[in-house]
Amino acid sequence: MAPRVPPPNEEYRALVDKAYDKFARLREFPAYGRNKWDFYFHKTFQVYSKLWKFQQENRAKLVEMGLKRWEIGEIASRIGQLYYNYYLRTSDSKFLTESFIFYEAIFSREYFKEYDKDVAVANKQLRYTARFIVICLLLNRKETVQLLVRQFRSLVDEYTRTFNEGADAKDWKVVVQEILRFMRADSACDTSRPLRYCLVYDPHPSTFSQFQKIEVKKPLHLEDAILASYYHNEIKFSELTLDTFRMLQAIEWEPSGLLFKMRTDSSMGSGGIGVSDEIPDPSLPPNPHKYILYRPTVPDLLLVLATACDELSSDGIVLLYISASGRSGRSLSTSLSSQNLGGALQSSKKRVVSLTPTLNLRNININVAQTGIIDYTEMAKMDNSDENSPTTSPGMKDAPATHSSPEQPGSGTSGLWLGSKRSSGLNLLYPSDILPFTRRPLFIIVDSDSSFIFESISGEERGEQAILLLSPSMQPWEDKGLSSTSSSSSSNRSGNIFTFFLTAPLLAFCQVFGTSGKNMPKGNYEQTEKLLATLIAEWGNALDSMRLDPVWARVLGDPFLRQLTCRFIFCRAVFGLHSKYRDKPEYLPRCNPPLPDELLPTSKVVEMVVYLLATRFGVSDQFDSRPSTAKKADGLNGSFKDETTTGEDFSAGEASEEEPSDDRHWLASSEALGTMTRNRKYWT
Repeated sequence: MAPRVPPPNEEYRALVDKAYDKFARLREFPAYGRNKWDFYFHKTFQVYSKLWKFQQENRAKLVEMGLKRWEIGEIASRIGQLYYNYYLRTSDSKFLTESFIFYEAIFSREYFKEYDKDVAVANKQLRYTARFIVICLLLNRKETVQLLVRQFRSLVDEYTRTFNEGADAKDWKVVVQEILRFMRADSACDTSRPLRYCLVYDPHPSTFSQFQKIEVKKPLHLEDAILASYYHNEIKFSELTLDTFRMLQAIEWEPSGLLFKMRTDSSMGSGGIGVSDEIPDPSLPPNPHKYILYRPTVPDLLLVLATACDELSSDGIVLLYISASGRSGRSLSTSLSSQNLGGALQSSKKRVVSLTPTLNLRNININVAQTGIIDYTEMAKMDNSDENSPTTSPGMKDAPATHSSPEQPGSGTSGLWLGSKRSSGLNLLYPSDILPFTRRPLFIIVDSDSSFIFESISGEERGEQAILLLSPSMQPWEDKGLSSTSSSSSSNRSGNIFTFFLTAPLLAFCQVFGTSGKNMPKGNYEQTEKLLATLIAEWGNALDSMRLDPVWARVLGDPFLRQLTCRFIFCRAVFGLHSKYRDKPEYLPRCNPPLPDELLPTSKVVEMVVYLLATRFGVSDQFDSRPSTAKKADGLNGSFKDETTTGEDFSAGEASEEEPSDDRHWLASSEALGTMTRNRKYWT
């Protein structure tokens, strides 16, 4: 007797149950570690592929037996989620594109339409729409995002009316407010260059000079990145904060550079670019693997860091990015003012010996020259000063190069808050917590009002010298009377300024001065973006020929770390030359080990780039440039003037609709500054 063949609906239900069970098990895996998760992902994907193929081949019969359209939509949504989660695990952008394909199919075919009277299905539709918005944000499909947000608001309003203001309705209203706030904060990026590494603007890695001698150690490439953010009431959508959203793009490749070209094409329709155009350039290395941590606990962060270090290859380096609040900027300012900033240089290099690390303010106790500009040469010397230099504090004559007594956990000044301030020691991340992981190469970026305490890591590493890029301890708008509490707790109006400089330097420059590229004639802002990218890239080329600390030489061959370093130099120069912030150490970013003196803010080439941009945006009066530098910058800036506007700058007034007169002027300016960058006589 032949075996019984189950009807299509029974086989379909069995496949659905199996697929949902696999999906649920996959979600139970932690967000770190790869091998075991990969195995279960492929198992889950195989089941969903079989389910999708089966419903396609038996669609007519299944519909006759009661299959609903929203059920097809839910299967497609789950497959889209699988692709999206695989992108999060691998950073391979093609999986993000595959996720978009499934979500866009659900949207265009309206699988959830006419089922919004069922509360369960209505919730599925809202969750699907929210996830689709996140995917479109990551793909920079701004027009699609706006369309989805309008639909999302309409769906939430309908949900509220239909289900009588239930608890879910209030939660969905909060989600609507989150995405609107997120889009407002990120609106400055709508017309800018891509935040991803884009070969239309940025140099191809093959053009980088190769360091001939890096002692005995091999060059490093960025293999893993941990992006963590924790602020109360910070700007975010879903579990993607504005700062991590920007940073994750800054360490990814723009697919073939085609996305931006297509996005700015006047003939492009509202649907965005075609999927076939989002093919990664095969000549480029893969994106670094990323862990995106939203409001992690200290143990969570350290566990992920341990996993990343354990899986790191011999030529890899881990980027650790932390955006979180520590002590308030206002209390820090008071502390700095009591340190006798204008007095004698003091070396206070600290040692980290326990979970109660000490403050290292060696880059803060600095001389202020009579001109009012910080003596950056002396500042650099301090970084290399002897660890055991005596202090001048009374009662400390017999102490070895020491400091004030260590701060106790719970004081609120010795770590970063990753949790409620009610449980102080448990939720504070101390610099010494990072030390065990310095057995592997680390590139650490801290964006916090207490970033300076992480300088204590330098010199205390367990095996590999760590690189540190540390934010200013105060943000520019805190000097305008805003409370430090509001600025630190919400990550402010449009994200932290240091992260903004590292990911979108020209937009950050505009934000500092309250100006905008939208006032420029059409096309001029894009050309300014290209010019700045070219000049910053020239700084990277200059670094190749300088005497560098070996740890810098090992990482500058990586395009992402190289670009972050050069943008750090630009950020430091803007604040170091600004007449309002130049003599206030709390507004200056710091790095360890120190970069060469030739790229300090007061070097001619660095100063000239900043002054050129300031003149371009009509804010040169906020810099006190040396006359010779100002004259050269003004001469170069003359080639930026639009002949149709009689040479005035574009810092105010409405944008002209006319095209720039001649792109050769822009190229000439770029070449002129590039030549100066390569000429050693301009490095003093």
